[in-house]
Amino acid sequence: MKCSSAWMLAALAAPAAADPGYYVVTPYDQAGRFGAELRYWTVKPPGEPAQLWPELGLSWGLSTRWTTRVLASWIGYGASDQVLSSWNWQNVVLVTQGEKPYDLAVHAQLIRNVGKSHALELGPAWQTDLGLLKLNANVFWEYDSRRHDTRLKLQWRGVYRVAPGWRLGLQGFSEVGQWNDWAPRRRQSHRAGPALLATLWDDRRDTVTLNTAFLWGKTYGSRGDMFTMQLQWLK
Repeated sequence: MKCSSAWMLAALAAPAAADPGYYVVTPYDQAGRFGAELRYWTVKPPGEPAQLWPELGLSWGLSTRWTTRVLASWIGYGASDQVLSSWNWQNVVLVTQGEKPYDLAVHAQLIRNVGKSHALELGPAWQTDLGLLKLNANVFWEYDSRRHDTRLKLQWRGVYRVAPGWRLGLQGFSEVGQWNDWAPRRRQSHRAGPALLATLWDDRRDTVTLNTAFLWGKTYGSRGDMFTMQLQWLK
């Protein structure tokens, strides 16, 4: 079992190493605010232990349009065998600022996989509100220096406000292969499931939010159910 688990971890980690996690990127204004966050995501193949990816990040709103973030990502089966996997530098630049019925931003992320390669992820992040319903849809292109190709990744989420500071809904992620030559359906990856967004504390000076979801489906063509969690503090 240990040998099989190690092989599965390597198989999943190799293509996923360019990912700092599975979290829906949102266009937002963090101007002048400092942020610290804990991220945590898992992949659970059938009959295998879950692989764990804890992450720590710091962010800063440089202006009303530009927010930058640095993330460190680890990988392992448990707390005792975590190893540093990648450094990630993410930037979100707002294209719109309230003049449209939607929010649009450009997401750019540089990923440095420890001792391996680097990757660049780039694309638009879109968001709108329809009454109490908030919708997100993102399209990202990812170039990996090890594979020397560019792949297409999709994100979406729809959440409904059920109480002040609390939203429930669905979210999902997809990897369909090279951007101009999609993989056969059986080799594509699609996952979806319930999502919760909550504001745990907000006194105008400090804000603590929690985003979490459980997803069923495939990860890079192999069955792998996922749990994602993002706990963020803004000051």
